[in-house]
Amino acid sequence: MTSTTNTTRRQFIGQTLGAAAAGALPFAVSAANAKSGFKLNYILASAMYGYTDVADVVAEVKKTGADAIDIWPKVHGDQREQIEKIGHERFAELLKQHGVKLGTDTCYKLGPFGMQQEMEFAAKLGGRGVVMVTGAKGPRDVRGKELKAAVAKFLEQLKPHVAQAEKTGCVIAVENHGRSLIETPDSIRWFGEMNESDHLGIAFAPHHLTQYPEPMRKLIEELGPNVKFFYAQEHGMGSSKKLPKAQEMLQMPARGPLDFEPLIAGLKKINYTGYSEIFMHPVPRGVPILDTTAAITEEINHSRAYLDGIVKKLAG
Repeated sequence: MTSTTNTTRRQFIGQTLGAAAAGALPFAVSAANAKSGFKLNYILASAMYGYTDVADVVAEVKKTGADAIDIWPKVHGDQREQIEKIGHERFAELLKQHGVKLGTDTCYKLGPFGMQQEMEFAAKLGGRGVVMVTGAKGPRDVRGKELKAAVAKFLEQLKPHVAQAEKTGCVIAVENHGRSLIETPDSIRWFGEMNESDHLGIAFAPHHLTQYPEPMRKLIEELGPNVKFFYAQEHGMGSSKKLPKAQEMLQMPARGPLDFEPLIAGLKKINYTGYSEIFMHPVPRGVPILDTTAAITEEINHSRAYLDGIVKKLAG
């Protein structure tokens, strides 16, 4: 490979990523969003397609009303591993070809204390504002003062990682997840109250909360700018054991019983401008949620039509 080719590729990557990096953080454009009217800014989860070729998944992003992709690693998907196989330059070319941004890098496998190097990757490929979604670390099943102290300790432990997020322009979003430190409304609320960085917040997951929409709306409003990512996923009949497909799909908005209107009203009230991801978990993990790529995209659009209908109703 000649030095001319190397220079050309470096220039291409620099131009592509420099343009992305010049943009504002997705959660820092509330004034513009307020002026143009509230909407949900969709992002497509690669894991919805299982281990489908990353090039094919990138090609679906715009079809789902999104302009950004959330890259998942094994076991839920394997697109992150695929990127290492095809090379960062080839992935950047795919993004440019389809007019898609790297918006989220899902990092449950790395955990909240193992993402520093991954943030460099995310900033390189996505510029400023890439959301690094991860889980919490700390004791489970603690309550009251013990829980608040554990949340405070977790936030203290996160400080060097938040510093890296601030340096790279990334945003760490900790999901409220079942059987974790950040699970209950109290833990979520305290996390928000004690958080001191705009590069750290909550990946708000209705799937892992009691399925009462009004308390979730209130919690969203209390969190305000601490909401950095929103999962449009309900609990349905759960995602831990194999169910008939029709029951498994009840996690999807418009399929299950959860009324998303109060939640979206809460997002509107806080002028949420971050990513919203229509999502579900198949059983076993790593398989596509439906048999064909086209069917998956159609199902996501079914949920999107429901959510956009709520946005339109609230605008009236």
